[in-house]
Amino acid sequence: MIRFENLTKSFWINGTRKVVIDNLSATLPAGKSLALLGRNGAGKSTLLQMVAGTMRPDSGHIVSDGSISWPVGFGGSFHRQLTGAQNIRFIARIYGVDTEELIEFVRVFAEIGKHFHMPVRSYSSGMKSRLAFGASMGISFDTYLVDEVTAVGDANFKRKSRAVFRERMKTSSAILVSHDMGQVRQFCDAGMVLEQGRIQYFDDLEEAIALHQYLMK
Repeated sequence: MIRFENLTKSFWINGTRKVVIDNLSATLPAGKSLALLGRNGAGKSTLLQMVAGTMRPDSGHIVSDGSISWPVGFGGSFHRQLTGAQNIRFIARIYGVDTEELIEFVRVFAEIGKHFHMPVRSYSSGMKSRLAFGASMGISFDTYLVDEVTAVGDANFKRKSRAVFRERMKTSSAILVSHDMGQVRQFCDAGMVLEQGRIQYFDDLEEAIALHQYLMK
């Protein structure tokens, strides 16, 4: 269960305050893999980062009774001076998982070769995303936050990403942001639409998709 309590987030853009999450109160049910839909700039990635705890709201609270991943594919929290392996070692210690097991899983999964033992500052955005996705999938979370992660990499890596994510979804739930409605239908069983800082939740995924597509016209 994830609950938003009077959640507000805004940004100052060219001297004007833009509210992207507007006094939002909602409860997301446990055991559901949810599609988070909305137009570009609606605040979907911002909301994911607040749920993950990597961005603070202006006001309000987010309450959860389970473990939540950081946004899968988001490499912004890596220490740029440390190697990929050193970053993964640090993550393993923070989350209390077996260090060597996580390092080996990510090394094999990320497919970044010698770069795994090089500083993250030398990585492309794609390599950081692969590293972050591998780290996320190597740890068991109750809820995974996913922001277009399977769009990273070549066709083989995309297939592998979908396969491991599908395996995790057998025992966990997710909040998935994607513009690919095929991917949404494959991984999600309910949906919510973010529009003008407010969320509409739908048990019927197709209703959420229909509203989203209407708003996109």
